[in-house]
Amino acid sequence: MLPWLNLFSDQEDAIKIIPGELPILPLRNTVIFPSAVTPIVVGIPRSVKLVEEAVEGNRLIGLVAMQDPSIETPGPGQVYQVGTVGLIHKVIKGSDENLQVIIQGIERFQIKEWIQEKPYLKAQIELAPEQVEESVEIEALRRSLLDLTRRLVSLTPQLPDEIMEFITRVENPRYLIYLIAANLRIEVAEAQDILALDGVADKMRKLVSILAQEVEVLELGKKIQSEAQSEMEKAQRDYFLREQLKAIKKELGEADETTLEVQEYRQKIAESGMPEEAEKEALRELGRLEKMPPQAAEYSVIKTYLDWLTDLPWQTLTEDNLDIAHARQVLDEDHYDLTDIKDRMLEFLAVRKLRLERGIDEEEETAEEGPELSPVHRDAQATVLCFIGPPGTGKTSLGRSVAHALGRKFTRMSLGGVRDEAEIRGHRRTYIGALPGRIIQAVKRVGTRNPVFMLDEVDKIGADWRGDPSSALLEVLDPQQNCSFRDHYLDVDFDLSQVMFICTGNLLEPIPPPLRDRMEILTLDGYTEYEKIKIAQGYLIPRQIRTNGLRPDEIVLEEAALRAIIRDHTHESGVRNLEREIGRVCRKVATQVAAGEIEGSLTITTEKVREFLGKPKYFFEAALRTAQPGVATGLAVTPAGGEVLFIEAAQMPGKEQLILTGQLGDVMQESARIALSYVRAKTDELEIPPNFFEGKDIHLHVPAGATPKDGPSAGVAMATALVSLLTGRSVRADVGMTGEITLQGQVLPIGGTKQKVLAAHRAGLKTVVVPQRNEADLDDVPEDVREEMTFVLAETIDQVLEAGLEKASEVELAKAA
Repeated sequence: MLPWLNLFSDQEDAIKIIPGELPILPLRNTVIFPSAVTPIVVGIPRSVKLVEEAVEGNRLIGLVAMQDPSIETPGPGQVYQVGTVGLIHKVIKGSDENLQVIIQGIERFQIKEWIQEKPYLKAQIELAPEQVEESVEIEALRRSLLDLTRRLVSLTPQLPDEIMEFITRVENPRYLIYLIAANLRIEVAEAQDILALDGVADKMRKLVSILAQEVEVLELGKKIQSEAQSEMEKAQRDYFLREQLKAIKKELGEADETTLEVQEYRQKIAESGMPEEAEKEALRELGRLEKMPPQAAEYSVIKTYLDWLTDLPWQTLTEDNLDIAHARQVLDEDHYDLTDIKDRMLEFLAVRKLRLERGIDEEEETAEEGPELSPVHRDAQATVLCFIGPPGTGKTSLGRSVAHALGRKFTRMSLGGVRDEAEIRGHRRTYIGALPGRIIQAVKRVGTRNPVFMLDEVDKIGADWRGDPSSALLEVLDPQQNCSFRDHYLDVDFDLSQVMFICTGNLLEPIPPPLRDRMEILTLDGYTEYEKIKIAQGYLIPRQIRTNGLRPDEIVLEEAALRAIIRDHTHESGVRNLEREIGRVCRKVATQVAAGEIEGSLTITTEKVREFLGKPKYFFEAALRTAQPGVATGLAVTPAGGEVLFIEAAQMPGKEQLILTGQLGDVMQESARIALSYVRAKTDELEIPPNFFEGKDIHLHVPAGATPKDGPSAGVAMATALVSLLTGRSVRADVGMTGEITLQGQVLPIGGTKQKVLAAHRAGLKTVVVPQRNEADLDDVPEDVREEMTFVLAETIDQVLEAGLEKASEVELAKAA
């Protein structure tokens, strides 16, 4: 300390010696308080020059903090206006030309005016010493500061306890504030706030708030550290106690709980009959379990994994019932007709029976395995069936009947809306709560390795960022690969080749081609009215009688009543709604029987159907729709089966535009444009004015507007509607049509012929126009339907118009009438 510092016997002497103009040294991330001695490093050239000139003079400089520490050389507007006058005690020059400066804060000042920016900042200042007033509030704040500081020192190991002895000797509140703040880790903005506040009481309140927050953080940290230390000590203590307990039990010849569990798992592994790979993995995990304390987090994870491995039916098989007569009886009892599917099931049984009787399986198992396919797995013969058909046609119940006929267990998994690949393959064990996929879960649940496994709604599988479940199914449904199906959770091969997979869906097109290629497609088309009556009499009515608590002799449904229910109250390819309506009738009867209103048997007639079910819900509207020219009856295939749809055409003044509505897809819109182009090109042959499109708009609409539609098969119906509109000839009310049209007027083949014909039959149509090249598809139509309907095989649009439009003479007679 310099000798002249002894002259500062009080604050007034300091004020007299400090000049009114001082060089200003900006400080980065530092606030220096009065009475504090602080080492700083000076490296910026202009700051080095400032310090060197100050040392040669009175050694006094102004110290202010930067507002933005990222600025290399701040200007007057980039530093705080309140700072501290500093006295340079010592300067040490470093090897890199930086200066190590020991500086002491003297007094607080405020910048009044900047008078110099180069070579360094210089300003006119005004000293701003705080006035200390003695009061009860100041004393209370002082005691709070001392108490908080004492707690802070006790919580901070790097602060010696002796510091409190020095702090308690400081009586001046102003110096107490600066002493504590200089030794406290606080942000630059908060330190600057303390320096800038004028009142001592305000400074003390600010510092009390900062100290209280810091003490709270330190106490919380100490609590956390103490809890962690306690847990570690408890874990170590438990470990030593468990080791001692093991040693005691070993001396006594007793086994602990972990040893018993390990022995139990070892026995389960030996009895499960799992393959070598799975057994090796199970024993490896069991070895880890044996060395692990039960309290370990992974202990339960390994136990769950071993439970899955040992509970799977590695060698459990259900013996097939190969009695073909029994299988035929079971299938006929459960389902009406469906001859193709029943024959396929009987073929499977017959092949299985012959291979076993003639010892083909045993010969192949002892033969040398080829490079492509293990002989043991040839027995599967790609038994992956796929039932495609509208809702309510009995696809799911047919799977249960197949399992019943074979004597196998049945399990079902719905794929509708599944978007995560892990649903099929499972999650890897690294994830918390991981489980095998639903394939392995179902096999474990059913308890056998050869169940009938139904995959419902295979056409409704989704795909997103989590993967594509349909791609995961490729391995499951491929007989060449599923003999070594590897679930992500199990991570060992499991043989699915003995499982009989049956998939179901409403449409074939949404199923990806690679997945479709692995399945044998069997189509279930909609039922005719005759078939629905037989199904209702043989299956639905007896089931609903039992369900609703009636006896067979208490209700009799006439065939005419059934026909009325089918025609007036249902409109479907299957029989689900039909059974629902029959159930409604049975409940009405059950109510009357329970109330004692009926004695004996009640016969359900068409009048009773109207009384129980209300007015008809569906009508034959083709005659009403096609009464006006410009409306044609088309046929389409939907997920619910075949449907009748009406094509409406209208002409109005406009700008020669073709307007299309009804949520038509791109292909259907192209068909409409082709139909219009054909009509415009054949105006002479069709006897249509050649200028019919001049100054006119043509509007084609396909109800219902809320249902999306697409496909080329409505082309002939659109052309017929346009010709009907422009010639004034109505379309015959009993004619439905389907087929793709070309610009040359040819009619190309389409798909879904059987479903469309059945839809026309349900709608009451008598004549159906189909492409000539779909003639062979008519053989699939039930014989009773073919006998009731007339089929027109068309090669050109002229033949369609000839069959579909009313004769010109009939139109003239209608107008005259």
